[in-house]
Amino acid sequence: MTDFAGLGVAETILRALRDEGYTTPTPIQSQSIPALLRGGDLLGIAQTGTGKTCAFAVPIIQRLLANPRRPAPGTTRALILAPTRELAVQIGDSFRAYGRHARLHVAVVVGGVGMGPQVQAISRGLDVLVATPGRLLDHMEQRRLRLDATEVVVLDEADHMLDLGFIVPIRRIVSKLPKARQTLLFSATMPREIATLANEMLHNPARVEVTPVATTAERIAQQAYLVDAKSKRDLLVGMLSAAEVKRALVFTRTKRGADRVAKILDESGIASGAIHGNKSQGHRQRTLGDFKAGRTRVLVATDIAARGIDVDGVTHVVNFELPEVPETYVHRIGRTARAGAEGVAISLCDNGERHLLRAIEKTTRQQIPTEDRRDPSARHDQAEEGDDLAARGRGSPRPRRQHATPQAKAPRPHGEPRAAHRSSAPRAAKPGAAKPKPPGAKNRWRRRRGSAGAQA
Repeated sequence: MTDFAGLGVAETILRALRDEGYTTPTPIQSQSIPALLRGGDLLGIAQTGTGKTCAFAVPIIQRLLANPRRPAPGTTRALILAPTRELAVQIGDSFRAYGRHARLHVAVVVGGVGMGPQVQAISRGLDVLVATPGRLLDHMEQRRLRLDATEVVVLDEADHMLDLGFIVPIRRIVSKLPKARQTLLFSATMPREIATLANEMLHNPARVEVTPVATTAERIAQQAYLVDAKSKRDLLVGMLSAAEVKRALVFTRTKRGADRVAKILDESGIASGAIHGNKSQGHRQRTLGDFKAGRTRVLVATDIAARGIDVDGVTHVVNFELPEVPETYVHRIGRTARAGAEGVAISLCDNGERHLLRAIEKTTRQQIPTEDRRDPSARHDQAEEGDDLAARGRGSPRPRRQHATPQAKAPRPHGEPRAAHRSSAPRAAKPGAAKPKPPGAKNRWRRRRGSAGAQA
């Protein structure tokens, strides 16, 4: 099967795919679309950038077209759950593009924006609803949305849902869905918690795995630089100033770090923008739009915000700070080398991050080429100090204190009494302390009080 028509895709959708420039399906699309058109559940393991949105959007649109009906107010026929606002918006745009000739009612429900337009869209009834779990539960708890008529549910980027703590909300949402439904679960990695969730949600699913678990794309040239923490900024500016860096994505661990790096780049004459959870949804969309349009060459992002970034032509991904979760590295560098292109992934690793680099290499089962850019005079001491701090931070036990071996006590001669633990001599009174009462004073006071009460 070398084209979408051979996969059984309807002509209405084929026209939309041709409008988008899609001619040859990707591996996950070739394997997923026929299985989903048969109506069964599916477990898909695929990295970002493999075309998985099209892999589940096309069969859902075709299913809705095969059984056309007007959805009841406050219901949706298909529900897609996404971990971040940006990813939800991207998926919604994809459904509108692939279903442009199908006249479907599509809505995106995310936090950070007003609820008024969302309420209006839900009240009219929807064919496709793309939502983040938190805002979806808000509408459900206010009884604006029911899921008893939902035919298809998709859980996209399930491993990132786990990272964000959405597993409990997802279970609450799934409990409101009808038993007779088609369920799809996609994840780039398969930790145990996601495997357990898949067993709970899916019934005899088809399994599609286009890449091994926790591996990186072969078209990405990876490079790590061992650097001093104070040298990261200058090295980053130097790398991004190179002519071959056409469009770059820089990752930080914290929101404040993203703002700080973007400010450094702007001051160095490199047009950049930052997105993270503290930015408003409007600001994040404008910043992402500038990056897509080429008005800014560098986008600085945290892991949570970056999960919705689907931009072609990203030539370089830079890990300004290594992620604490090794699987996140796979997601980060997957933002380059999309749609068959090649890309470069660079990691700046200071001494305190050496253990994170080793964890990434262990998880991805490969050794990342490394170049030492540290000050030669301080490499040995700093490396030992960084490894020690890393071990302490990862829960390694501190060195035990060396206690002196207790000396054996000499045997007590037979018949000799044991030594008293405390001296029998009375303690000296502290200056200013109250004079101690003589023995029996309390009892005499009680007898006197009792006799006085009897006389009364």
